[in-house]
Amino acid sequence: MNAIGKKRRKAFTTVLIAIGAFMVLAIELYPIGITLLNGFRKDIVILSGRPFELSQLSLRSYELVLRNPGFLLGMKNSILIGLLATFVSVLAGAMASYGVSRYHFKGRDALAYGFLVFRMLPQISLVIALYLMFKMAHIRDTVFGLTLAYSSFNIPYVIWMLLPFFAAIDKSYEEAARVDGCSPFGVFWRVFLPLAAPGLVVSAVFAFINCWNEFLYALILTGVNAKTAPIAINGLIGGETLTWGQACAAGTLMLVPVFVFTVTMQRFLVRGISAGGVKG
Repeated sequence: MNAIGKKRRKAFTTVLIAIGAFMVLAIELYPIGITLLNGFRKDIVILSGRPFELSQLSLRSYELVLRNPGFLLGMKNSILIGLLATFVSVLAGAMASYGVSRYHFKGRDALAYGFLVFRMLPQISLVIALYLMFKMAHIRDTVFGLTLAYSSFNIPYVIWMLLPFFAAIDKSYEEAARVDGCSPFGVFWRVFLPLAAPGLVVSAVFAFINCWNEFLYALILTGVNAKTAPIAINGLIGGETLTWGQACAAGTLMLVPVFVFTVTMQRFLVRGISAGGVKG
């Protein structure tokens, strides 16, 4: 009886966890579902407050968005800046994290926590200084300038995410590489980067998502030439007319690149985990 009772309690607990997980998932997906649905409705239908009907489905909002040069420019800039900033952040963050985790020097812990403190600073406290610096350097409203700005808040994040990956690698790999004649940079590039591939992939995914969703820096540090997709979508709901249908269609289109990037990197993540050992 006790064994049967334990099985029933375990099954009941499993059902409760499943129901709770489903409720959390439904709450998380509800805004996305509303956005997807309203992207196929015209602006006038949404503003009228009429309940949803299948007859309301239309591609008009997508047609208007895909003909909007401002949104297309924003999408192009978001993809370009996101990829560039992710590359810079992962490369610089990996080198810094490798140095902090593998070399012992005075003030190492203070330096590591200094990166963490910098990451915790609110963006609004930094963006004004960045605006003045970029304006003086003539890189405001440029892809290069926004790439630097995005890298500045992603590099500390990447450093701390990669610290446990580099610290977990056994010293025998490093010693064997040095015996074979590898330079310090060769050890980092040929040994540690392949072994830390899962961490690099995870860092790249989150860095890209941070860049893709960023709004404040893009709002203040850009104007016309380097504005990103979030700024372009924000412009769709401003002014005299509220184009909610177009904004929802644009938001749906904005989900596609980050989804494709995440799914693609997930494949490399699994491959990196399986290839992260030593081949004998």
